[in-house]
Amino acid sequence: MNNYSLTLESVSKIFGRRLVFKDISLQMSNGNVYGISGCNGSGKSTLAKIIAGLISPSSGKITHLYNDKKIEPEYLHDYLGFVSPYLFLYDEFTAEENLYHFAKIRGIKINNSKVDNLFKLFNLSDRKKDILKGYSSGMKQRMKFIFALQHSPQLLIFDEPTSNLDNAGKEAVYKLLEEERKNNLVIIASNEEVDLSFCSSVIDVEKFKIV
Repeated sequence: MNNYSLTLESVSKIFGRRLVFKDISLQMSNGNVYGISGCNGSGKSTLAKIIAGLISPSSGKITHLYNDKKIEPEYLHDYLGFVSPYLFLYDEFTAEENLYHFAKIRGIKINNSKVDNLFKLFNLSDRKKDILKGYSSGMKQRMKFIFALQHSPQLLIFDEPTSNLDNAGKEAVYKLLEEERKNNLVIIASNEEVDLSFCSSVIDVEKFKIV
C-alpha cells in the first residue's frame, strides 16, 4: 500500500473582500475517501484547488507526505490525479494523443496497462483514436478520468466527478472509487449524496465561514 498523507493547518481563503472559508484544519491518509460538501459557490472547488496546489491559500499551511517524506510543491503533479468540470483537453487531438502530449509536457510515465483498463471501464476503447471534438460532454468527462489516472497517482481529487455522466458513466466512476480507495488517498468535492456516500468523512465548507 502507498503511504500518502496530507495535513491542512488553519487554511483560509479570501477573494478580494469576500471570505470563502477560514481556519480549516484536516488530516487525510491513504486508504480512505474524504468528501468536501457545500452548496453551489460555497468554496468546494476552491478548497480542492488549494489541496491540489493549483491556487494558494490566503493563510495557513498544507503539507503532503509520501512514505513520510515531504513533497515539494513543484513535484506534487507527479503524485496527483485531478478531475473537474473546468479541466479542458485538446479537441483537436485524439484521446490517445491527449494522453501522450500531456504526459510528455508533465514529464510523467504513462501506465499503459492501466490506461487500457480505464478505456474499457469507461467504454471508450473503440473511440480512443477519434478526435475529442467528436466526443459528447459525457464522453469528455469519462476521458478526464483516464487522463487523471494515466500515471497511477497516489492522490486523487475529483471535483464534481459525476457531472455530465449518464447512469453507466456514474457506475464506472463508482467502480473506480472502490478500487482506488484501497491503496490511494481520494478526495471528492460534491453536493451529490451518492458521491458523498463513498466517503469515510465529509467536511462541510459552509461551517468555516464567519457570519
